[in-house]
Amino acid sequence: MPNSHDPGRPMFWRIVRGLLVANRGRLFVILLALGAGAAVTAALLNVQVDAKRRLTTEFRSLGANVIVAPRATSGSLNPTIDQALLGQVPPDSEGQHVSAVAFLYLIAEVSGPFSKDSTRLVVAGTSATTCSVGARSAAQTQLQVNQEIWLRVEDRKETCRVDTIPTTGGPEDDQIAIPLEAAQRLAALPGRISLIQISVPGTPRAINRYISELQTRLPEADVHGVGQFTEAEGKIYNRISGLLTATVAVVLILTTLCVMAAMTNVAMERKNDVGLMKAIGGATRRVLRLFLAEAAVLGLVGGILGGAAGILISIGLGKAVFGVAAQPRLIVYPVAVALTIVVALAGAYPLRRLAGIRPASVFRGE
Repeated sequence: MPNSHDPGRPMFWRIVRGLLVANRGRLFVILLALGAGAAVTAALLNVQVDAKRRLTTEFRSLGANVIVAPRATSGSLNPTIDQALLGQVPPDSEGQHVSAVAFLYLIAEVSGPFSKDSTRLVVAGTSATTCSVGARSAAQTQLQVNQEIWLRVEDRKETCRVDTIPTTGGPEDDQIAIPLEAAQRLAALPGRISLIQISVPGTPRAINRYISELQTRLPEADVHGVGQFTEAEGKIYNRISGLLTATVAVVLILTTLCVMAAMTNVAMERKNDVGLMKAIGGATRRVLRLFLAEAAVLGLVGGILGGAAGILISIGLGKAVFGVAAQPRLIVYPVAVALTIVVALAGAYPLRRLAGIRPASVFRGE
């Protein structure tokens, strides 16, 4: 039975190890260039991958991105839908939690001990258990925290005590929020709501799939996405992703050029070694494999060290960009290492010139 062990393989790797330690200064420069390129590449790729999750979180904090509302009708000034539809909203989207809140809007006369006159304000019944007054509404009526207010619609009346006066910068600043049941009693609309606001996490594609599913479940309602949120999220991510991808490409190109310049000097220094290898019977292909293996080892070491450093750098970089440290993504590390090996092999292109060296020319000193 023939021996499958190649006796030349140990010799091959011994020669590679010899090449790696032959000129440590030059190889250290190459390793430094590869490590720096891998660090920047891993940092930018990790921020790019984490940016999608961060942008999704930031946009979800701005409010709902899906609305369930009554279908347009010509016979009602204040159309409503059944509150039971809230229970038919799927609680998750592709494994991520979905939050849904019902609202009932009405106009009520607001009065109290703070003023003899009443003021007509928008009242929003929601899942809140307390009464909150928007900042502009509080300024208009001179309301303060812990004051009691009276809400009246025709002969129906509700009272509540101001718990907070929030400032959001949106239409909520002109509203009074009270518990949904109180708003339904005030409007004489038990079990009815004006709309459902839903915050769906995920990519624009995942959100659109969720909307399609919800439209099938709730044919009697108008289900639509808040387009400006979804479109803005997609545009911002595409711009960030494109910028980071272009930066990674530039870094890899510059790293390749640096390695190529160093490898050119290495090739000139090793002419005699190659001539001697060929003179004792070494095949050109095998000689080139030695130097490519050397470049691959340098790329592997540079990628491992630089990639790990880059992921650590990305944590601080994400905090500077998004205000929250980026989470390390495991997929980034092997990608950064693989790209570094490719760069090292591409930078070793000048070593191909060694294939044309003739032993006789080397021995003559040409």
